Amino acid sequence: GVAMGGRGTDVAREASALVILDDDFSSIVQAIKMGRRIYDNISKAIAYIFAIHVPIAGMSLLPVLFNWPLVLFPLHIAFLELIIDPACSFVFEAEPEEADVMDRPPRDPEKPLFGKEIIGLSLLQGMGSLAIIAAVFVAALYKGQGQAEARALAFTSLVFINLALITTNRSWSMNLIHILRRPNAAILWVTGGAILFLGLVLFIPFLRTLFQFAKLHPMDIGICMAAGIIGILWFESLKKIRKKLLSKSR
Repeated sequence: GVAMGGRGTDVAREASALVILDDDFSSIVQAIKMGRRIYDNISKAIAYIFAIHVPIAGMSLLPVLFNWPLVLFPLHIAFLELIIDPACSFVFEAEPEEADVMDRPPRDPEKPLFGKEIIGLSLLQGMGSLAIIAAVFVAALYKGQGQAEARALAFTSLVFINLALITTNRSWSMNLIHILRRPNAAILWVTGGAILFLGLVLFIPFLRTLFQFAKLHPMDIGICMAAGIIGILWFESLKKIRKKLLSKSR
């Protein structure tokens, strides 16, 4: 039952399952809207975490399997986690609701939060990211650029792809242009901080040596940015395919 918080009796409030504090039934609609937004944002954060750890795990295992030089060391993982954790804690939490949030039918309460659809989408995002980063790393080694330079290229590409993953997962129903127009101050802080600290690591000799990187030239950084752009285009194409599949199923 539902009881009024202001005019309702103590007995009614104690016996009810829901108490409306402002005695306005329209608050139920706003509560449902907020609940759906929170549920969506938790799903987006989980999908992002799953997706970004695929290339991290892959670039840790592939050098061992194929006898390549090591790409990621504990310091690199710690740097990446300093981007991943704030993205989950602040960026996705601050995302506004989707445009169709109140047009959907009620969610099946038996449906898991992290179902097969989200796992599949996250795996595709992660495997695509891994393929791009591995291609950059192998191409650098093939060209004879050296282990330190190849490592720097792969890690920088991973950071840009990480930011691309954060951006594209902010909404599963909007395209990139609409996503960039959505207000979210947290994404600016996370993106700006990641780029600032990456710049310090790449251009300050002490930090560059600490991360076991070689100095990158503007062309190299352009390649890493291109990897991020390719990644975000790949993620956006996945969202279009998902939309078509959902429309056919309905």
